[in-house]
Amino acid sequence: MPPTRDLILALDNGTQSVRALLFDLQGDLLAKSQVPIEPYFSTAPGLAEQHPEYFWQALCRACQGLWSSIAYESELGLSRERLAGVALTTQRSTVINLDEKDQPLRPAIVWLDQRRAEGLPPLGGLWGLAFRLAGMSRTVAYLQAEAEANWIAQNQPEIWKRTHKYVYLSGYLTHRLIGRWIDSVGCQVGYMPFDYKNMRWASSWDWKWQVLPIDRSMLIDLAPPATVLGEITPQAAQQTGIPAGLPLIAAASDKACEVIGAGCLSPNIGCLSYGTTATINTTHKSYIEVIPLIPPYPSAVPGAYSLEVQIYRGFWMVTWFKQEFGLPEQRRASELGVAPETLFDELIRSVPAGSHGLVLQPYWSPGLKVPGPEARGAVIGFGDVHTRAHLYRAIIEGLAYALRDGAERTVRRSGSPITELRVAGGGSRSTAALQLTADIFGLPVARPHVDEASGLGAAIDAAVGLGLHRNFEQAVAAMTRIRDTFEPDSQTHRFYDDLYRNVYRRMYQQLKPLYEELYRLFPGKV
Repeated sequence: MPPTRDLILALDNGTQSVRALLFDLQGDLLAKSQVPIEPYFSTAPGLAEQHPEYFWQALCRACQGLWSSIAYESELGLSRERLAGVALTTQRSTVINLDEKDQPLRPAIVWLDQRRAEGLPPLGGLWGLAFRLAGMSRTVAYLQAEAEANWIAQNQPEIWKRTHKYVYLSGYLTHRLIGRWIDSVGCQVGYMPFDYKNMRWASSWDWKWQVLPIDRSMLIDLAPPATVLGEITPQAAQQTGIPAGLPLIAAASDKACEVIGAGCLSPNIGCLSYGTTATINTTHKSYIEVIPLIPPYPSAVPGAYSLEVQIYRGFWMVTWFKQEFGLPEQRRASELGVAPETLFDELIRSVPAGSHGLVLQPYWSPGLKVPGPEARGAVIGFGDVHTRAHLYRAIIEGLAYALRDGAERTVRRSGSPITELRVAGGGSRSTAALQLTADIFGLPVARPHVDEASGLGAAIDAAVGLGLHRNFEQAVAAMTRIRDTFEPDSQTHRFYDDLYRNVYRRMYQQLKPLYEELYRLFPGKV
């Protein structure tokens, strides 16, 4: 009797590692193989690149490691023969140029890259006039300068001339798995001529074609999440160990998958991602721009949108703190054989709410979304009472303040209140950070039952696409659940609310003139 095909393989290519994850239809993580990766290499300040083949080889090693672990634990009854399908989720906005033979022409530009195209002509014609009248010319110019395609065409014209396909990492890995140039709509996040409202490549008259050097022939086919993209080829099967012929189901980007993997299917549940980039996302069926001209991203649910506000450096600031101030924790962690970050909760708990008046604005990198490209980080309220523990708690508080501000923006634009929060990403492992978040928001904060929320979200897409669950409502109900919940302390919330409204919310407007001067003196350098 043939084995029941009731398991799903989720491949998750994140910023720090590649994971091969085996889930059942109840959302239980049965086996895992993780391969750490170097996020990027840099040949000059601000550049972040990685070889596309490096990502593929890491994915192959993760898969082979998974099969080895399954064979080692054979008593669990796991086998490749039980696989029903596979889904892929990747980091967003990492782009790759390929020639006519599908070979990379240069290293991939990773999403952390900070290069900017300089001296580009402003958008002209009727679109240019419309944006000038709307006061959005600076936003368009920012998008134009940030587009990797513009930088390559400007600085490496011979590479751009030879570019046959221009794809995201998700499209590249999909092609390596199934031999087709196709990608999920849910993975389209970045500087491409994509129509976010209608979830397709932009129409020929759209302004995006006028500010990007991309030709339509350079782009690949798109399919909605939860549809079959193709089947694993014999060549990919040989390298990865995934059975040939297994269907690859379209998932979405790692953030979008994380949202549904955390169980945030309705607009009232906000998903906080405490990862390298910190975000707050809510799932909506209507197209709503939380910030004008900045679209909501495609959800991992077909036809839905993920309303997102982003704090670009996010929990990268924890890494920054560890490098600059965390030597004691690094030494202790080495002695104990644990990660240094696991000891940082002690720093949070050693300082009272509000960090004795130390307030941090976490705009550690210039960005467009919140609040503007001129924004910089700031810390105010220093006194002789403050220690590095105060600074660390202020970092976590500042991130929570910024995400609360993003949640309030979302509610104002959507009209849908947020009544509860789920937290995913590496930072969700900190119980002190989650309690602090509940106190600042004044809402219950829950942690999903698995740490691998993005991989679980990809598995949910596959389960629905394969018909193993009838729809997303059923799949999310069956495959997600809460591990633990942190309730806000009412007295602490009132204190934080006062600090948030009367200090934090006023910081940006007070400091904006100084930020503008810094932007003028150091454009894109801070």
